[in-house]
Amino acid sequence: METLTFTLAAAVRSGTPILYATLGEILTEKSGVMNLGLEGIMLMGALSGFAAASVSGSLWAALFVAFGTGVCLGLTHAFLTVSLGGNQVVAGLAMAIFGSGASALMGRGYIGTGIQGFTTWEIPFLSGLPVVGRALFSQDAMVYASFCLAFLLYGFFRVTRPGMNLRTVGDSPQAADAMGLPAARIRCVCTALGAGLTALGGAYMSLVYNKFWAEGMTAGRGWIAVAMVLFSVWNPLQAMLGAYLFGGVEAFQLRLQAAGTSIPAPLLMMLPYAMTILALLLISIAGKGRLSLSAPAALGTPFHREERD
Repeated sequence: METLTFTLAAAVRSGTPILYATLGEILTEKSGVMNLGLEGIMLMGALSGFAAASVSGSLWAALFVAFGTGVCLGLTHAFLTVSLGGNQVVAGLAMAIFGSGASALMGRGYIGTGIQGFTTWEIPFLSGLPVVGRALFSQDAMVYASFCLAFLLYGFFRVTRPGMNLRTVGDSPQAADAMGLPAARIRCVCTALGAGLTALGGAYMSLVYNKFWAEGMTAGRGWIAVAMVLFSVWNPLQAMLGAYLFGGVEAFQLRLQAAGTSIPAPLLMMLPYAMTILALLLISIAGKGRLSLSAPAALGTPFHREERD
């Protein structure tokens, strides 16, 4: 029982940065814009948040700086893809490369330093529940915020008028424009906010999960988040499941390493990524129709207002 409780709590912590990035990308793709630069944005968010925390001593200011960094990178991506109509795949890959290189260069001075980071907040009564109490109700503030964010986004997409307008832009920006909706502006705003959430996922790595800065510390989690969008079929609640499954596999392999298993460490470190590939393979085989129905119809397609019928 103790092992299961520990694994579940570790799965939530390990999956939280992926959840933030996945929710950010879902918000972006719901508007019809694809951003493959999540890895670079997460790294920039991790560095900017850690730097702000080191200088100011305020973790909340650090989150604000990390979010603002992500928004700026998202606006850059929106300018290239929405305003200029550039290729979204190429712009995203360029963003990933830029973020990885820039964070490595600018973060050299912070290597070897640490911060106190966020501490655990135990919710009275609920944290004492068997198994799930420690996993869900004995976490830090960013974990609790990610729970709320997933449910808020789900409700936003499903039952609110702005959410329905956003889905219309993602499915047919020409139709949205004919309805009088500012399709290009909505795409830009969602891309910027989505990148801001992604940067918060990176900040979680440096402010909570590790409490230090290291080059490439996200270790491919941005690319995993891109895969989790497909796994979740653009559903924020299913994104929680996917993120925590990845986190659970990672926590399991770390526990195996600590137990001194005879399996080589590189193979154990590869296990979470191999499981992600397997999950995508299975969902692509079994759920082709569901994927095509759930994906925004105009995803990756540039919108030019003069092309309105």
